[in-house]
Amino acid sequence: MAEAKKKGMISHGVAAQNRKARYDYTIKDTMEAGMVLKGPEVKSLRLGRATLTEAWAGEREGEMWLFNSYIPEYQGGVLSRFEPRAPRKLLLKKKQIVQLLTAVAKQGATLVPLQIHFNDQGRAKVLLGVGLGRQKQDKREAIKDRDWKRDKARLMSHRG
Repeated sequence: MAEAKKKGMISHGVAAQNRKARYDYTIKDTMEAGMVLKGPEVKSLRLGRATLTEAWAGEREGEMWLFNSYIPEYQGGVLSRFEPRAPRKLLLKKKQIVQLLTAVAKQGATLVPLQIHFNDQGRAKVLLGVGLGRQKQDKREAIKDRDWKRDKARLMSHRG
């Protein structure tokens, strides 16, 4: 474990985060899903080099997939290569897939990956959010609310 920290590897915690998603979308519901990955992909994720800014999740042939996520090739001398932007299968139960697809169909929402993290057992998980797209005025309102909460917290911390 000490060696992993020296090399800058992530054993538990967030490997990649999509910060822009919470700005562009109003997240209504979240769900955690497993990912089917190859060995070098996991090693690259543990280095924290993945990107989710342009990624999205969708259904293909009755299964959920993560599209356009970027996991760069691992440069540790591994012989097996992989496509950095390849679709990756998400592991969900049928009931969860139906729940996500009905939310997307009813509300006209999008499945947005919010973060990739490692659980306590060291398995890579994706946090999916059912997001409704925001208009420009909604984004301004979100910025105003966020700034007000920050200022309010700052004022309260100075008082007591």
